[in-house]
Amino acid sequence: MPELGKTRYNLGDVVQMRKVHPCGSDRWEILRVGMDFKIKCLGCGRVVMLPRPKFERGVKAVVSAAASGAGNEPTGPEEN
Repeated sequence: MPELGKTRYNLGDVVQMRKVHPCGSDRWEILRVGMDFKIKCLGCGRVVMLPRPKFERGVKAVVSAAASGAGNEPTGPEEN
């Protein structure tokens, strides 16, 4: 069970970062989750790896969650 106040990030999630990338986009897709995060800029396609603490400090919001069944862990009962 995740700790209270901790957000779970999954592969394929799109997040909005606090700082804007030089290409002008602030939206990134998560490609790898672990001690390091690999994210891809949705504006220019640049791929960057960040340590977990730096990534978690830089995330402003989760824009869209990945589609279910894409290798993500179940998060609980679904609401209708």
